[in-house]
Amino acid sequence: MSVLIGRDTKLIVQGLTGREGRFHAHACREYGTSVVGGVTPGKGGAVVDGFPIFDTVRQAMSQTGADASLIFVPPLQAAGAIHEAMVAGIGLIVCITEGIPVLDMVRVKRALQDHPACRLVGPNCSGIISPGQAKAGIMPGNIHMPGPVGIVSRSGTLTYEAAAQLSALGIGQSTCIGIGGDPIVGMSHRDALALFEADPDTRAVLMIGEIGGDSEEAAARWAQDHMTKPVAAFIAGRAAPPGRRMGHAGAIIGGNGNGSAAEKMARLREAGITVVDSPAELGVTVARLLEPDQPAAAAAKGRSR
Repeated sequence: MSVLIGRDTKLIVQGLTGREGRFHAHACREYGTSVVGGVTPGKGGAVVDGFPIFDTVRQAMSQTGADASLIFVPPLQAAGAIHEAMVAGIGLIVCITEGIPVLDMVRVKRALQDHPACRLVGPNCSGIISPGQAKAGIMPGNIHMPGPVGIVSRSGTLTYEAAAQLSALGIGQSTCIGIGGDPIVGMSHRDALALFEADPDTRAVLMIGEIGGDSEEAAARWAQDHMTKPVAAFIAGRAAPPGRRMGHAGAIIGGNGNGSAAEKMARLREAGITVVDSPAELGVTVARLLEPDQPAAAAAKGRSR
């Protein structure tokens, strides 16, 4: 099984007629995703590389049955695109756009409270992939393989690294969720943990976080009380000085040390989560968590010595 996206997902791409939207619409379709059309206001009725284009999300839904949207809209218009999809009744929105003004995302976050059936992933994220089934995002599909490990990450690059390490060990992934690194995003680590806990085919979870914010600490508290499956976690940014933004807009440590890697790692360990010290050990650490029911774990242990 998988979470959020699968073989039955019908995806539209808001901003498909732009360069990035068109490129990744092709990539998603080539991976096996059912990409049923695109949305660009003023270009409805056109057909681009076999994709029908609609003026509005509501029109696209009524004519294609779309239930998910992938957004490649410029930053100043992206919040409006999210809101349009939300109000139209799209169940899953994946926003790749980075650089959306924080105040715009505050308004989006508030509006999400009135649409509990809608899940927003992102913005500034790599998207979602259920290996062997479908993807809605920008990740390279060839590094993934189907299997029992769920991944949730603020970092796209580290998601790719983790998936590649696991696949090299013969360990596949159920679903990989890139939640994004902005200060205000839709889905959180905790939300993803709840989905993986409920998925019968996910047997272990890898959570990748960064300095800044408290998403990882909130997930640790939830996991301590609710998770029955093993969880490993890695926090990027251990060498970052307080007050300096590193990488993502949300990756900044407060002057009092709040949001530091050390603080996050301590909270994770207190919750019984296995903390990974180096990105080079992501795969082998998860392999150990899967013992004894994962044959590749034994080989992974041997390679790590």
